[in-house]
Amino acid sequence: MNPQLQSNINKASEVIGKTWPLYSFVTSNPLSGFEKSNFLSAIQQATKYWGGYALPEASVFEDAWKNGEINQTILTALLVEKDFNKQPEFYLQQMAEQSHEKGKNANHDVDSMMCKWLAAFLDEGFAEWEMPYKSDGFFTAWRKLAKYDKELNHTRKDIPKDATSTLELILKDYDEKDQLEIFKYHIAALPGWTGFIKHRVQGNTAWQQKYPISLADYLAVRLWITKSKDSELLPLASTKQQQNTDLELKYIWLKAWEQSWQQQLSKTLKPSLTLGSIATKKLSDAQFVFCIDTRSELMRRHLEAKGNYETFGYAGFFGIAMDYKNPENGLVRKSCPPIVNSAYQVTEIAQKGKELKLSTYLKQAEETKFSNYFLKRLKNMLPSAFGFVEISGLLYGVSLTARTIFPAYLNRIKKQHKPNHEHICETSIHAYADEHTELGIPISEKAAIVKSAFDLLGWKEFAPLVIFTGHGSQSANNPFASSLDCGACAASPGRHNARMLAKIANQNAVRIYLKEVYEIEIPDDTFFMGAEHNTATDEITLFDSQAPESHQQLIQKLKSDLKQVQLSAAKERLGTDKDAVKLALKKSNNWAETRPEWGLARNAAFIVGPRNLTKNLHLGGRCFLHSYDWETDSEGKALESIMQGPMVVGQWINNHYYFSTVNNDQFGGGSKITQNVIGKFGVVQGNGGDLKIGIPLQSVKASDQKNYHQPLRLSVVIQAPTAWIVDIIERNEHIKTLLHHEWIYLMVMDPLKDNDIKLYNKNWISEKNRVAEFID
Repeated sequence: MNPQLQSNINKASEVIGKTWPLYSFVTSNPLSGFEKSNFLSAIQQATKYWGGYALPEASVFEDAWKNGEINQTILTALLVEKDFNKQPEFYLQQMAEQSHEKGKNANHDVDSMMCKWLAAFLDEGFAEWEMPYKSDGFFTAWRKLAKYDKELNHTRKDIPKDATSTLELILKDYDEKDQLEIFKYHIAALPGWTGFIKHRVQGNTAWQQKYPISLADYLAVRLWITKSKDSELLPLASTKQQQNTDLELKYIWLKAWEQSWQQQLSKTLKPSLTLGSIATKKLSDAQFVFCIDTRSELMRRHLEAKGNYETFGYAGFFGIAMDYKNPENGLVRKSCPPIVNSAYQVTEIAQKGKELKLSTYLKQAEETKFSNYFLKRLKNMLPSAFGFVEISGLLYGVSLTARTIFPAYLNRIKKQHKPNHEHICETSIHAYADEHTELGIPISEKAAIVKSAFDLLGWKEFAPLVIFTGHGSQSANNPFASSLDCGACAASPGRHNARMLAKIANQNAVRIYLKEVYEIEIPDDTFFMGAEHNTATDEITLFDSQAPESHQQLIQKLKSDLKQVQLSAAKERLGTDKDAVKLALKKSNNWAETRPEWGLARNAAFIVGPRNLTKNLHLGGRCFLHSYDWETDSEGKALESIMQGPMVVGQWINNHYYFSTVNNDQFGGGSKITQNVIGKFGVVQGNGGDLKIGIPLQSVKASDQKNYHQPLRLSVVIQAPTAWIVDIIERNEHIKTLLHHEWIYLMVMDPLKDNDIKLYNKNWISEKNRVAEFID
């Protein structure tokens, strides 16, 4: 392709983020391409092309104001600083009078036609009849079929032979600056579809390799259609923008709300700093390592209250950059953060003496797979479809009624008849040497994985049981089910990573290497085990099939305690004194339930430090909790890893929830009630339109009028020497950008300065001795 055209397309693509498919729906900042700009400037630029708005509406601020979530002193000071000298209520009314009506879409017809063609080409096996010529690529396939589109009335001879020639022909009368603006406008016109193209291209997915498409292809087709319908190539003048005063006022109110939250968080944490430092404890019966996910905070608190248990927080992929191969269907899925390249593939092998059971399990899985395929063919094939409906209609009706009235009971029956492969299999890890070869991992590499986990956790001693606890969710009839699983595992459950790390840490050769090379001695009586926290039912399942006899009594006591923890945690989470576990099971298995759980809604802070900072504190499930002990961290290397990885992923999650809340129609997933799955990879509202890119309405709002999630940018709290943090920021341009451009906040507890909590500002880089004012 023409290098200048390709450069402009690459620049233009920054106006959109990536749209992740439903089967691995990763929450990420939809405005990630604008992170190099200040937050306020970024949302102004984004809404120029996207339309709509990206700051909370006046009614949201009014609710927060009435609920006492915005401190009047903080708000008044920020208003006066910008010469707004009237009472806050006056400005609430002024903001409420501003209209957010979306400007008329000048290219509605073009959008509709593009959605039709993209849906047909990008389909991943959902449609019964596949679009012809897909292997030739999107532009070529469209060009061959365009003559059949009655809305176009063009023959193949009218259209240039490739995307480059088409773009050059259409844009020959435009200069480079206008070309860039045209590309931005048309890429942003359908950010869901173009974001999915971006995901496919950058990830080089299997579907992309077989059926290639590019943004250049998309633009060539779209601009040709636009030109042929005599529509404007650059109708930016019609895009409605918010007034500057309205934007400035809303941004002041947003900052006041965020600073009020930081002030309250600071007051909550301060007492624990003194109490935690003098606390003494005996060795725990068991140590649990949970994901840093906000939903873990509730479980950790209830578990610690139940017995002599200690908990830690660590990113839920447990430091293993891996893909996981499912033994049931052979599918390989990423199971580590999207920003990390997978170095390993993890598979399942039979436990010693259980080879026959694994063979039986795989045979049953194959039979189930064939049965499902056969039923699908009966329903979809023209010769059998009508007869199948007549014969099986009553049975399906009974099944639907039972699933509606007795969802939890049916799920229990289903689980009893479906064997769990974790009881007969163990994980096996291989390195990706190249595309065709897998090699085992040397002991030194395995030991490094374990040591990295211990370093980040600040581990000093080991209990008899150490349990790595991944998490996953459970729901029925939920296209966005993967968004409720582990974000650190690329929207996969974390159980496989947890089991893999436990297996590595149990290997005798790894323990010897850790002792001899790193001087890390793991007691002989310490056993590592994998587990899974079901965030929809509050159940913790232990994968204990290979636990030694010496630990069975402790494990049985732990299982008994976990049942009580499930009950107390479910009661708090669901706000009921009745049978909370039964209610949770019903919600998670009901096909008509639009909100099986809240996911990471209300997330607002990321706390990095030892458990004594937050133990016994009720943080309302609003905080990511990452364990860290600065005293065990040589020169802040572990802290730098946390800030480079988990903190950045936390920012992705926070911003996805923020934008999905402030404007769900534009940035969110829309209402589940009117969603339709398309192509197996996305959803649209109603019968067509753009792919939805964010969190569904029911996952961020308590009702049509009331938000559940509070749209606040992430406040990161770190306990570490200030000098370390400043040096880390200075070395990492991306972290510096996120902080200096106000995508996240940073609050520092310096243990060398009495743990006073101070708000970071960019002057710390140039004036390292300067400190911010206390957050009162």
